[in-house]
Amino acid sequence: MTNLDLYAKAEHLLGIEEATEALYDLYRSELDEYKIKTLLDVGCGRGGFMQRMASDGVECKGIDLSSLMIDECRAQGLDAECADVSEVGGKYDAVVAIFDVLNFLNQDQLLKFLDAVSDRLNDNGVFIADINTLYGFKDVAEGTMSSENDKEFLVVDAVFEDDKLYTKFTLFEKEKDSKYVKYQDTIVQYFHKIRAFEKLSGLKLAEKQTFSLYDTKDKTLLIFKKR
Repeated sequence: MTNLDLYAKAEHLLGIEEATEALYDLYRSELDEYKIKTLLDVGCGRGGFMQRMASDGVECKGIDLSSLMIDECRAQGLDAECADVSEVGGKYDAVVAIFDVLNFLNQDQLLKFLDAVSDRLNDNGVFIADINTLYGFKDVAEGTMSSENDKEFLVVDAVFEDDKLYTKFTLFEKEKDSKYVKYQDTIVQYFHKIRAFEKLSGLKLAEKQTFSLYDTKDKTLLIFKKR
């Protein structure tokens, strides 16, 4: 099991449903003005945003590096595959990367990712993504939390140092014989300064807006246009 698959198994215990819905509303409202017909959702998760956009008549495709997430998308009849954005064919009017996707990439990976996104966009296409602010990492994400139900127990311990957030997930799942299976892994996220996005060859940073998702100004929305 990859660390992203572990995240997928534990996601329902994190209490992020309200924040996820708020982000979906924000992205949907931003895309309204572009009158898009096709969308690529990078890091699509369980496909919630694709379902929203499909209800607006947009043709959607999703990709995610978690096979568990992709299986759930396909079970709902969504067009989704377990792939990196550099492996996807076709062109789209819009590409989105919702809820910290860019923060999972280090600087080198980020630049390659953004080049690949540019290649996937039609002329005049738009790319929208969100990143954590420094405050979002240091004052919101860092810390320890736990959550449980009748069959599962989750502990999350996050430490921010050297512009990286190290989040250790420890999940216990109860089996039929009442014994527990333990899953544990660490996910690393990277803080990116805005200047990292200002001189890209294929994308132009057209707009940025800092907003509050969990706390005061913990996120920044980035809107790019294809050069």
